[in-house]
Amino acid sequence: MTGSAEALRWDMTVPFPGPEAPELEAALAECSRSMDGVAAALDAGANGAGPVAAVEGLVEAINESERRLQVVRGYLYAVISADSRDAAAQARFAQLRDIGVRAAQLRARAVAYVEDVDLAAVLARSELAGEHAFVLREMQEEARHRMPLGEEELAAELVRSGSSAWERLHRDVSSQLSAQPDGGPDLPMSRVRGLASAPDRAVRSRAYQAELAEWERSAVPFALALNAIKGEALALSRRRGWRAPLDEALFRARIDRPTLDAMHGAARAAFPALRRYLTAKARLVGVPALAWYDLAAPLPLASRPGEGWTYEAAMDFITDRFATYSERLAGVARRARAERWIDVEPRRGKSDGGFCVRLVGDVSRILVNFEPSFTSVETLAHELGHAYHNAVTAELPPLRRRVPLTMAETASMLCETIVGRGALEAAADDDERLELLDAGLRRSAVVPMETISRFDFEAELFALRAHGELSVPELCELMRSAQAACYGEGVDPELLHPYLWAVKPHFYGRAFYNFPYLFGELFGRGLHARYLADPEAFTAAYDDLLAATGETAVADLTARFGIDVRTPAFWEAGLAEIVAEVDRFVTLAEARSGA
Repeated sequence: MTGSAEALRWDMTVPFPGPEAPELEAALAECSRSMDGVAAALDAGANGAGPVAAVEGLVEAINESERRLQVVRGYLYAVISADSRDAAAQARFAQLRDIGVRAAQLRARAVAYVEDVDLAAVLARSELAGEHAFVLREMQEEARHRMPLGEEELAAELVRSGSSAWERLHRDVSSQLSAQPDGGPDLPMSRVRGLASAPDRAVRSRAYQAELAEWERSAVPFALALNAIKGEALALSRRRGWRAPLDEALFRARIDRPTLDAMHGAARAAFPALRRYLTAKARLVGVPALAWYDLAAPLPLASRPGEGWTYEAAMDFITDRFATYSERLAGVARRARAERWIDVEPRRGKSDGGFCVRLVGDVSRILVNFEPSFTSVETLAHELGHAYHNAVTAELPPLRRRVPLTMAETASMLCETIVGRGALEAAADDDERLELLDAGLRRSAVVPMETISRFDFEAELFALRAHGELSVPELCELMRSAQAACYGEGVDPELLHPYLWAVKPHFYGRAFYNFPYLFGELFGRGLHARYLADPEAFTAAYDDLLAATGETAVADLTARFGIDVRTPAFWEAGLAEIVAEVDRFVTLAEARSGA
């Protein structure tokens, strides 16, 4: 990785000079005062204000409150994710969480108020309410799954020291873990996990063993956190009248069970074809079956065309590829680089993985842990896609840009596909094509197995947690079993990752944060196919689709593109495209093995 230390770290002097700055203290005070505005709007409705005036006042107050909270929340989340040891930022975040408790309590009041409103009459008389019609109807639906108001307010307060605190424990502790895979210097966990892409299998194996040992040492508090979070989710979903946490997760994702079943059914049916990629890669690597630590391994090619990517070269390539789609998309990449939106390098105290967070207006911040590989290039493109989505929705009021997890991956997966396809088109020879296919298939062929294994793990975890807490060995066996069932012969059953439940932060936040990734992967592929068929028409309509992702049910939104997400046929088409890439990879791999 090249570039100055400054260029490889994001600029977090926007919108506040620092966590201890008086500007941030003032912003937190404004966030608190904005809660008073929401309370006043609710009081007005309770004290006899007409429903039109009351609903309009409530919508305006919530939008204003969310606008202020978003800036502070995004800023502090980014700062802490880049360095969980920043005591000043942690203290400010604690203040924000207190404000968040009140915001959750006021939302419970707002949902209870909207439940009793004659919404049809209000929508007929109010332009503002009409602009927020979907959001208001969704609040009425949510009201059918709410406890009595006093209990909802109490739950909001207790979550602060319950699941929210356990989630924070996992994030802060996991970001500070380190290991010595070769008996050398202590490396942050993100770098240890990054060694899974080392060309030397012995290095990968030692890193894997060191990683497992570190997760094992930290497993007890993580198991306690996971049990507490899932126990709370079970209790609250039951009290709110959901059959199970999955039903609530589907509601939040704005999809229904037929959509989930169609997508998962098509993916499971494709597993045998997708595993052919893993078995072909195993032959190239020279092993009977891949170990978990071989999944991200580079292919043993003499030219090693995909190695040596620098951050600067990656951004140049991404920007060029984005420009083939639209100048607006390329412009977001240029701004992100010039204005230092991106935190690039792995280091201790920094969260593993990657994310994009909206900061202020059309400005985002992106965290990655960049390694010199094409996989990191695709990760950058993915997160820049989220930044583009944020830019497209920047002018909308906050209530109309609450994007469900399913649609949150729409722009990111499309951008990742644009970059991956562009690299393949520019490949100089079969070795480079083979490596680029491998980089893409690590995601597209593995995501169905990966996300469904996590889904199966979480579904079984909830089923068992209803009868008691699970121990560390039980959680490991549950994860191992889910992985074995999905990866099958593609991965050595003795060399899976039993501690993945401790690694992935998704298990410690919102329930079932797994199926949206598969949705995004396959939906993004479907959209890309439509883009290739008619680029001009697609580009003109696509931003409108992105702008509507926060205020439309998924099935209604996808129908605008002629897509029925409740039928297996749509998902099978996306999977067929992935299987075609597997076939191409296998053909090239066999030709190389026979050479």
